[in-house]
Amino acid sequence: MSAKQDRILIFGVGVIGSMYAIKLIEAGFDVTLFARSNRFKSLRENGLQYKEKGTVKSIQVNVIDTLENDDVYDFIFVTVRYDRSESALLALKDNQSKNIVTMTNNPIGFSSWLDIVGDRLLPAFPGFGGQIKDGVLHARFLPKIIVATVFGEINGVVTERIENLAKLFKAAKLPYVIKKDMQAYLITHSVSDIALMSVLYSENKIIDKKTARTRKTARKITVTLKAYLRAIQKAGVTIDPPMLNMVLKFPNLFLDLFFMTWLRTKMVRDMMLPDYANNANNEIVQLSKDLMKFLSQNDIKSEIHVQ
Repeated sequence: MSAKQDRILIFGVGVIGSMYAIKLIEAGFDVTLFARSNRFKSLRENGLQYKEKGTVKSIQVNVIDTLENDDVYDFIFVTVRYDRSESALLALKDNQSKNIVTMTNNPIGFSSWLDIVGDRLLPAFPGFGGQIKDGVLHARFLPKIIVATVFGEINGVVTERIENLAKLFKAAKLPYVIKKDMQAYLITHSVSDIALMSVLYSENKIIDKKTARTRKTARKITVTLKAYLRAIQKAGVTIDPPMLNMVLKFPNLFLDLFFMTWLRTKMVRDMMLPDYANNANNEIVQLSKDLMKFLSQNDIKSEIHVQ
């Protein structure tokens, strides 16, 4: 598959979708963005705006707000939050594209998604972060060892379409990792997000920056994360990435110091806290609910005790 032949649809043009769109367009791929309402209008009028080295730049993009069933793409990247993933897949149900790449957490498995789009489903997880302010993308880049996009077939087989997707990422100079157990990876990642944000988001609002920097907050994250990791282990989930196994081995004091340092970073202060305060509460609520459902199905729910 050459870059000129590949047609790619980015379904959902928030932070993640915008970042992939920029990289793929720069690599010469035929990229179309699906957006609605104000985002659709902004993209048509102003292009895809992003900040780079202190300067706001813009690239012109193909953007649609209606997708016809016979408008076929080589890959559709579904880059919406978890709480919106099912509605996004329902919107794609009758489209004839053969590869639908879901780029989000998933703490419960793929059965409901497979019921909607069948074996076209290809689970993945994005390798970017950031936020959009006043229509402008502010990207957050971390070391490549951390930000690689993760994808793989549900059955772990390296199929032709996995190889084609890998070629696409390589051409766009996007780091990637092919996983044999995407369900384990996504459940583990969901647990990490839930543990962090269930502590930082309290009483229907994000905690203030001063409280976020305290030892008490760090200890809550330590205890919560350990509890959930132990729970998914008991449910038969392999913790992935494997380095998170070290969380269960390190003493609480060490982890407290780590999280205290992390909570004081510019990334948390200026991006994560305000971004989650404005956008992510519904996602965390849905993730937590579905994780509890998954654990209860494995008789683990009663063993969760978070302080």
